[in-house]
Amino acid sequence: MSDKHLSTQFDAELSTISARVLEMGGLVESQVAQAVYALTQFSGETATQVLRQEERVNQMEVEIDRDLSGIIARRQPTARDLRLLIAVSKAIANLERVGDEAARIARTVQRLLNSGVPSRLRLPVGDLSFEAELATAQLRKALDAFARLDTTRALEVLKQDDQIDQEFDGLLRKLITYMMEDPRTISASIDLVFVAKAIERVGDHAKNLAEAIIYIVKGTDVRHSPLDAVESAIK
Repeated sequence: MSDKHLSTQFDAELSTISARVLEMGGLVESQVAQAVYALTQFSGETATQVLRQEERVNQMEVEIDRDLSGIIARRQPTARDLRLLIAVSKAIANLERVGDEAARIARTVQRLLNSGVPSRLRLPVGDLSFEAELATAQLRKALDAFARLDTTRALEVLKQDDQIDQEFDGLLRKLITYMMEDPRTISASIDLVFVAKAIERVGDHAKNLAEAIIYIVKGTDVRHSPLDAVESAIK
């Protein structure tokens, strides 16, 4: 078998792996959106759908990991191809954790419904929805950057990460105020603190994915690096 044929096969395998990552990314993005819908609408049915999807996300992670191991064993890739495979492994781990956060939100919705939280209680569900929109936009942008191996777009994800952190801090202050003003909201507010944290973590995983893209393209590990150092690395 010619080297050219082997190279073509390898490229096809890498393309298939990348497509599977994007498929998994789309699934977990949908999970987060559904989980937030379940929260804002207090929909137990939608929360159940999110939890059902968790099994599929976990299965995809295992399947892609298995394919990665097979490619590495057969092809013994070097340089950029090896970086791609390592980054894919990190990417699917982060995407699986995004699915975990969506499932955590769904379970919170079920708990709130089971505890009979009165709909008249004033809770910042709309603010949570806005935080979730920011986080899912970050995830979508990171996945787009992965599809194109676009370091400029990946850098945008890193630059916008603080916005989600600020939104989380504001939500935390608001929930503390609600608990102080109306003790009836304490239990539900504590649950919503964990929801807000889960959404913030979605943004963190999008950031991790963006860092992995820079590693693929530039071969530089930019984790825990200041933004000016990251900007220098992608020039």
